[in-house]
Amino acid sequence: MQEPTFLILTALAARPLHGYGIIQAVDGLSDGEVRMRPGTLYGALDRLTDQNLIEVEREEAVEGRLRRYYRLTDGGAEVLSTEVERLRRRAATAEAQLRDRGRVVPGLA
Repeated sequence: MQEPTFLILTALAARPLHGYGIIQAVDGLSDGEVRMRPGTLYGALDRLTDQNLIEVEREEAVEGRLRRYYRLTDGGAEVLSTEVERLRRRAATAEAQLRDRGRVVPGLA
């Protein structure tokens, strides 16, 4: 899974968000390392909707513009959970390799 996809799904794990809210959440979750542009985001949202990982929860008009709120589906939550476990295993492997190399890793005993 690509990092932007992971971050979008993570942003929607706690609550539904509209597009700009997702952009802000992704920025915060990545400590500013991943900046989503609207065109990229909405393409990703369409793809994730087509894959049934997210869905439109509601739409509302704000200042004459339609604001669409997206939420994580149960299937999306399962996919995200699987990815979290995969990343944990990869991180544990990397930590073990660093220990075997004799490098001190902060936070590891």
